Amino acid sequence: MSSIIQLLPDHVANQIAAGEVVQRPASVVKELLENAVDAKATDIKLIIKDAGKSLVQVIDNGSGMNVTDARMCFERHATSKIRQAEDLFSLHTKGFRGEALASIAAIAHMEMKTKLEQEELGTHIVIEGSKFMSQDVAVLPKGTSFAVKNLFFNIPARRNFLKSDTVEYRHIIDEFQRVALAHPKIHFTFYHNGSDMYNLPPSSLRQRIVNFFGGKTNEKLVPVVEDTEMMNIQGFVSKPEFAKKSRGEQFFFVNDRFIKSPYLHHAVMAAYDGILAAGSQPSYYLYLTVPPNTIDINIHPTKTEIKFDNESAMYAILRASIKHSLGQFNVAPVLDFERDANLDTPYHYKNLDAEVPTIQVDGNYNPFADEKSNKLFPTYKKAESTASWESLYVDVKHDTSIVSGGAAFASSNNDSSFENNEFIFENEEVTSSLFNDEEVEQAVHKTYQIHKKYIVSPIKSGMVIVDQSRAHQRVLYEQFLVNMTVQHASCQQLLFPINLFYSAAEMELIAELQQSLVNTGFVFEESNPDHIVISGIPVNITESEVAAVLDQLLSDLHNGIPENSFSQNDTIAKSMAKSLAVKTGAYLTEKEQENLVNGLFACKDPNVSPFQKPTFITMRVEDLDKKFAL
Repeated sequence: MSSIIQLLPDHVANQIAAGEVVQRPASVVKELLENAVDAKATDIKLIIKDAGKSLVQVIDNGSGMNVTDARMCFERHATSKIRQAEDLFSLHTKGFRGEALASIAAIAHMEMKTKLEQEELGTHIVIEGSKFMSQDVAVLPKGTSFAVKNLFFNIPARRNFLKSDTVEYRHIIDEFQRVALAHPKIHFTFYHNGSDMYNLPPSSLRQRIVNFFGGKTNEKLVPVVEDTEMMNIQGFVSKPEFAKKSRGEQFFFVNDRFIKSPYLHHAVMAAYDGILAAGSQPSYYLYLTVPPNTIDINIHPTKTEIKFDNESAMYAILRASIKHSLGQFNVAPVLDFERDANLDTPYHYKNLDAEVPTIQVDGNYNPFADEKSNKLFPTYKKAESTASWESLYVDVKHDTSIVSGGAAFASSNNDSSFENNEFIFENEEVTSSLFNDEEVEQAVHKTYQIHKKYIVSPIKSGMVIVDQSRAHQRVLYEQFLVNMTVQHASCQQLLFPINLFYSAAEMELIAELQQSLVNTGFVFEESNPDHIVISGIPVNITESEVAAVLDQLLSDLHNGIPENSFSQNDTIAKSMAKSLAVKTGAYLTEKEQENLVNGLFACKDPNVSPFQKPTFITMRVEDLDKKFAL
């Protein structure tokens, strides 16, 4: 019987490995950028065409390779990063597996140009699907250039699973940000379809963050610095008032390597406990430096998951460091019983002598003088005013109550008691005329709000219980959809335009959404590289809600804008309806309750919210009778 176990050919093994290493064009960008950083390059250029589907090129001025290394780098498990198994516990480079270039070359057309600094000529290699097509000598500058074309050309199924260009481009930006933020001393340049997207010169960490996410980011940052025996923490966190709904700008770097760690993220959120609004996410850019032998990076081919020796201690240190920074910069309230009182004194008053307060004495004041002689503020009217009071009722017919009141007054000859009774009499008359119970019309309640969440409205067969948040979402959703597709929405002009600052990726997304936003009622005055100017907003949006609505919209569309125009309008309408709808816990007046219920049942599909959740339930009288049945 012949053997059935065979050794796979190299090109088949490379394609299998590529399934883990190369998932999309962004994976190629990550591997090539990290190789350029490991080559000690100081200037790295990234060139992208068609969101990486047609071309991904990385050019660096690193150390380069000789002819032998240039040919060997495309072999599986060929690497210059490690030599033996013990090196896995003292890694100082990005890559170490030796699979990236072999995997990329197996599923794309690849071209490499490289040259050492001390050599006159370099090497030019062309590979198509793991097959070496040519290897020539060429005149090249120092460094290495990798050009990856026609990704997944020999795996059509994988290519068909790629998302739209917008989604793939966003993933490429994410990978570029992670590498560029980890190495602020390297000059990075990013070109997409011939346009210069990012030009990041060598700078400090704070300046690199500002260059990525806009000039307004600088005022949001709070520095975090902590040095312990276990690890060194550096970086920045955002102030609580600048927290967002999305989790976009959150970065952990361990030994200059981007990682994802829900456990450490929980430590950051614990530090913000009590000073952050519910549902908000702070931004942070934290760089942790730990001994290489205390972490294990060899968990996943993407190398974004790391195992730590003592995670609980790192959790406590990270949480305490962020809490200390927020308190140190007066972001969070603190109780310090040893606080120096001079710190609360304004600087220009600190060295001044105390002034003796001036005292004014009334020399004519006599506490034993007669009280009657000092009547500056009488409590009631004088007796002489009685005549003028009676003149008001000269021509009035006295009814029973007036006469009886007059008799009561006539029976008293004391001025003071007369004045007191006059005061009571006036109050009684006014009270009875203003608050006559017979004339007050009793209001009829048609709707009731329960726990500031549900609205109960009686109907002929029983009652309807409406979820106020979902119902309002449905009403707003259909309004926005009509405005964007059928008729132009009305707009309210602002007296002072609003300036909103965003990152380059967010600005590009807003540019794609601009026409749909204009149809909903927004008016854009001008667009700048890092901010937009809004001079008009829809009538059902207040000025304070504009930033929150756009942030929620950018968060919902972070994974891409639907290419279909109706799907795009539908997504925008859903996002804006979710942002502007009344939330659970909001008090509604009776008129607002009625308008909401009437607006819901005027919708085309009142049964479900835009997110396909029920908006109301009906309870019949028979159902209630069954509840009380014995």
